[in-house]
Amino acid sequence: MSARGRIYLDNAATSWPKPEAVYRAVDQYQRTNGATAGRGAYREADEVGRGVLQTRTRLVQMLGARDPNRIIFTVNGTESLNLALHGMLRPGDHVVTTVVDHNSVLRPLRFLEERRQVQVTRVPCDAAGIIDPAAIRRAVRTDTRLIAVIHASNVTGALQPVVEIGRIARQLGVRYLVDAAQSLGHMPIDVKEVGADLFAAPAHKGLLGPAGLGVLYVAPGVETELLPLRQGGTGSKSDEDRQPDILPDKYEPGNLNVPAVLGLGEAISYLQQTGLATVRTHAAQLTSQLLDGFQDIPNVTVHGPNDATRQLAVVSISIAGMDPRDIAAILDTSYGVQVRAGIQCAPLMHQALGTTQRGGTVRFSASVFTEPTAIDTAVRAVAEIAQSHVSA
Repeated sequence: MSARGRIYLDNAATSWPKPEAVYRAVDQYQRTNGATAGRGAYREADEVGRGVLQTRTRLVQMLGARDPNRIIFTVNGTESLNLALHGMLRPGDHVVTTVVDHNSVLRPLRFLEERRQVQVTRVPCDAAGIIDPAAIRRAVRTDTRLIAVIHASNVTGALQPVVEIGRIARQLGVRYLVDAAQSLGHMPIDVKEVGADLFAAPAHKGLLGPAGLGVLYVAPGVETELLPLRQGGTGSKSDEDRQPDILPDKYEPGNLNVPAVLGLGEAISYLQQTGLATVRTHAAQLTSQLLDGFQDIPNVTVHGPNDATRQLAVVSISIAGMDPRDIAAILDTSYGVQVRAGIQCAPLMHQALGTTQRGGTVRFSASVFTEPTAIDTAVRAVAEIAQSHVSA
């Protein structure tokens, strides 16, 4: 079967395409404005300032919070998580995380463990890749400063019980970080219900914004404990050589990536107009379509919950006897289906799934723009590849 166009199913890595308004906002800023944020008193600079505030406001509304200044812009989701982890943890502190988490959490914690005497407990998951909140509670100690949990697995899409874990964190007086890289923009989320003190995500995945931008929501009171990663110019209190304590300036030295911020504002507007409940319903339908299609193919194993109500539109599979990278290459070259193969920057998750030795999995991930026909093509392609391999 020859490829018929590009079928992009790697949205867990980065979403594509973006809403048309995102492209327009980025292009218009670059061509007609070009001013920095918070640095000038002329018309274009004021326009940029209003646009940046509008994006913060839309984000905080999406999260069910109030103060737009509690939205911190970073260079990407990884820096948001690094700011949360390096900023909160001190030598001798204990942190609880999970085997489900991404290297953007695991690697900073390993660094802090080896270089800063931070102690780390990594809670295991069940066969479906889901964490038991009771295991989190058991892992908490008297010296635990932080619980860090991913909301949805980037390998299997498995939704973690973040609300229940948040209740435990509040009951035990422990700060709570949620990595929402795979969930924000894909489903309704209320940070107050989740109970997150720190809530991190990139702009370019479910939020449908440009790359090169991350966000970190900092709950009231947390800024007194959270140290900044960097210091520098902010356009505020420029007569002082100390970093301002005001939000968001405390954590935003240097120039913002204004094109990405303005593009993100338009992306959030698109999601708000579409409705996150509608986005979630569409994703669940596509997920069910993938799961139903794969379950009837001999020699294909689906990893994770295998349940559209317990995961987002991220589905990982293996074909018996085949290297995931070979499968992905055939999908691309012969069918035009683009997916992610390998360990997906989540080594402990693959160890838990038993997929490390086989080279990981093949991951299919959809977005609000994915059509059911694309899923049909992907399922048929996997069926043909699996059949050809068995026949050979």
